[in-house]
Amino acid sequence: MSQTTGMTMARRWGAARVSGDSMLPTLRAGDLLLVRHGPASVSSGQLVVARFPDGTIVIKRALEPRRTSGGADGWWLLSDNPEHGVDSRHRGPIPATSVLAVAVARIWPRPGLLG
Repeated sequence: MSQTTGMTMARRWGAARVSGDSMLPTLRAGDLLLVRHGPASVSSGQLVVARFPDGTIVIKRALEPRRTSGGADGWWLLSDNPEHGVDSRHRGPIPATSVLAVAVARIWPRPGLLG
């Protein structure tokens, strides 16, 4: 699971802080990410900030586009560390409209581009 800051859609850029171990080894708890908000083009393999149906905000890897049970466009999201993560294996495809942002770079503590 992850916490995010700066999540107003009026802003194009924001930050997200990683919590938990579900994205190890790519991301660690405490990492601060630069994210691009809004209706962005998501590509397979990118890290995204998404909202699960229960309202939980997470950072996961977008594996592939899939239809939701209601037939809407969606994404299959996975944890990089499946033993420690809740993802589409548990929740099913996430509607594309629930993908809130794409992670672009790690700001702190090890700066660098993602993806």
